[in-house]
Order: sequence, then structure tokens, then C-alpha cells
Amino acid sequence: MIGFARMRTNGTNGIRAVGALLLFICLTACSGGSLLGGQPDSAAAKPPAAAPEPQTPPPIDLAGRWQLSAAAGGACFMTLGEQQNAAAGGTPQGSIAPEGGCPGNFFMSRKWTFEHSMLIIHDFKGRQLAQLSYLGGHFEGQDKNGGALTLSKPQ
Repeated sequence: MIGFARMRTNGTNGIRAVGALLLFICLTACSGGSLLGGQPDSAAAKPPAAAPEPQTPPPIDLAGRWQLSAAAGGACFMTLGEQQNAAAGGTPQGSIAPEGGCPGNFFMSRKWTFEHSMLIIHDFKGRQLAQLSYLGGHFEGQDKNGGALTLSKPQ
């Protein structure tokens, strides 16, 4: 109280001192610091998230009619749609229109994506049905149950 009374008796100098103190407190609060020299907010110190790695395009044009064959038996034709990219550097993707007689759940194939050098076939709900790698003019891989598959252009 003695310090406050002294500031009060100094008139305009006291008002200036109180104003300067309030200004200092406000500026300190706005800067994220503290009066006691604490650390700034940890959220402000985090580095920005790394940009996603751009995806590579398929090694060949996937648009057109392909034959899907399962090692366990069964085959069908499916038409893969033109490649589209979700965004610049995004995942290459396209549609699939299966013909009748597809083995397993491949009659539900609706979309393909090419991610991390793998052709991935998805059903109408976006669930993965198969992953295939490109080998010498055709794709080989497995369905979701581990069954061997081949996807090739008909001759």
C-alpha cells in the first residue's frame, strides 16, 4: 500500500507508471510469454507437418479392358477407367466396371488406385479387394484373403 500511496501522490507521473505497467502486462500476455520468463506455448513451437510424398503414376496406361484371373479358379474381364489425380501430386485413381463371372468378391470392384508402386482394387465401399505389382506387361498380386491373382491385357 505504501508504494501505491506514493504513486498516487506523484500525480501524473504515477498515472504514467500505472499505464506503462498495464501496457507491459498486456503486451506480455499477447506475446504468449509470461511475466516470469516462462516458456512460450508448445503449440507455437511445433514445426509444420511435412507435405505428403507425391505419388508416382502407373508404369503403363491402365485405361481399357483387362482380364482378372484367380489361381484358385475363375476369371473375368473388367474395364479400368481413365486415370485421374485427386490433386496435384495426388494418388492416381480411376473407375472399374467388372463384367460378369468375376471370382470372389471382384464383381464388386468399382475403383482402382496406384499407391507406392502397387495397383489396388477397391469395392464400392472403398474396401481393398487386392494389391497387385507390375511385372513384365501384367500385374500379379493377392486378394484380401491371400489368393494369387493376375491382371493382364487380353491378346
